[in-house]
Amino acid sequence: MRRHRIACLAFDGMAPFELSTVAEVFAVPRPELDVDWWYGFELCAETPGPHRVVGGFDIVVHHGLDRLRYADTVIVPGVADVRRDVSPKVLDALRDAHGRGARVVSICSGAFALAAAGLLDGKEATTHWRHARLLQERHPQVKVDASVLYVDHGSVVTAAGTAAGIDVCLHVVRTDHGADVAARVARRMVVAAHREGGQAQFAEHPVGRAPSDDPIGKVVRYASENLHRRLAVDELAEVAHLSVRQFERRFADAAGLPPGRWVTQQRIRAGAVLLESADTPIEAVAGRVGLTVAGFRHHFREAMGVSPSTYRRQFRSRPAPPTP
Repeated sequence: MRRHRIACLAFDGMAPFELSTVAEVFAVPRPELDVDWWYGFELCAETPGPHRVVGGFDIVVHHGLDRLRYADTVIVPGVADVRRDVSPKVLDALRDAHGRGARVVSICSGAFALAAAGLLDGKEATTHWRHARLLQERHPQVKVDASVLYVDHGSVVTAAGTAAGIDVCLHVVRTDHGADVAARVARRMVVAAHREGGQAQFAEHPVGRAPSDDPIGKVVRYASENLHRRLAVDELAEVAHLSVRQFERRFADAAGLPPGRWVTQQRIRAGAVLLESADTPIEAVAGRVGLTVAGFRHHFREAMGVSPSTYRRQFRSRPAPPTP
C-alpha cells in the first residue's frame, strides 16, 4: 500500500495529548478501511534523542528535521514557549517543506511556528483561545480567529487547542479519503466525526471584567447587574456622566466593542452560565438576560456556534451521585 508520509515535530516540554492524537489517527494501521493508500508516520525533532514531555516522562525521537524534506504532510503539535522565538532551523525546515508542496498543519500553539515561518501571512488562522491575543500581537500580519476549531487553506491548516487536534486530524482524513472513511476512523476512536460549533463555547467568559475606578468601570458594573432589562446607550452614558458620543468612544476604546454589542455579548455569557447551572427553561433564561426567545437563540448561536439546547446538553453541570 502506498504511504502518505506524515512528519510530526517533537520538542522538550511538549504535551503528550496532541502528539498521541496525531499518532492515533495517522500511525495506527487500518487495513479494515480497504483504501488505496494510508499514512506513514515519523516523529522528528531538531535534535533526535530523548525528550521530556509534560507529566515527567521521556519520549525517544529517532529522526531529525531532514525527514521534513520527504514528508507529504508536516504536523506541528505545539511550541515549547509561545513567548520565545522558534528555532531558525525549525522555521527553515517548515518553509522548505511548504515551498516544495507539503501540507503543513498546526495544533494549538503550533500556529506560532507557522506564523514565525511566514506561512500564515495574510491568512486567517486559529490557535488555542488563551493564546489568540498574543499570536495576533506577535504576528499582526496574521488574521487570528479565536472562535473556530480549525482553519483550512489547503496547504496550510491551523487548529485550536488540545481536543481540536482530533477535529483537525479527522478533517485531514476527510479531505484525503472522504467523509465515510473519516467517520469510520472516528468510530474506532469513539469520538464524534465532526463536532458542532467552535471554541467560543469552551473559552472562559467572566462577566463584567473592567476597571472599577473610572466611568466605564461603573457602566460595566451597572450593566452586569441589570442585564435582565433593556439598556439604552443614553442610559449607560448617563451612568458614566458622559455625553453619548464621548461614552461610545471611550467605551469602545476600553472594551474593544461598541456598547450595544458588548451588552449583547454579556447577555449571552450570562445566559450560558444559566444553561450550565440550572434546568431553567430556555424561554425563562432569555427573559432573565433581557432578550426575546428568538433574539436569545439567534445571538447565542452566532456567539457560541451552537444552539442553547445543544450547549446545555454539552455543559450542564450535574451533581455528584450521593455517597451510600
